[in-house]
Amino acid sequence: METLGKNIANRRKMLHLTQEELAEKLGVSAQAVSKWENDISIPDISLLINLANLFETSLDELVRNKEPETRLVAKEIRKPVDKMVLRLVINSSDGDKIKINLPMALVKLGIAISGENSMKIGNVDLKNIDFDQVLEMASLGVIGKLLEIESTDGDIVEIYAE
Repeated sequence: METLGKNIANRRKMLHLTQEELAEKLGVSAQAVSKWENDISIPDISLLINLANLFETSLDELVRNKEPETRLVAKEIRKPVDKMVLRLVINSSDGDKIKINLPMALVKLGIAISGENSMKIGNVDLKNIDFDQVLEMASLGVIGKLLEIESTDGDIVEIYAE
């Protein structure tokens, strides 16, 4: 788990801000920001609230270092979709637990070759999932958990883009 300081540093970098620029926005010194990012000190509560607002996150996510299940990656730092992985986690009602990691390039190829936009894994039919839409979301920088479905049979399918 990342420390608060590393979390602040990573979020600052995602906004393409220097320590000096972040310090100016918060009305503190660049040395204060450096101390936070190096876990020498922590911002007081009012500054934590301002940081959370600036980073467009909740105070809880900032302080607890919990990543949201789904997030949007800035265009400048996102991976090309062909370098990403589609992760499927299937918990079938029969008790089967299936985890599959597929390169997105392979998913695109499978859709192109088959002309189908669906899959079946074991007894779990994924025919109602629009994988073209999943690929589109990933290409737009949406990563993490994209979809969670529970079928009437009790099968649970989770789809992640990473």
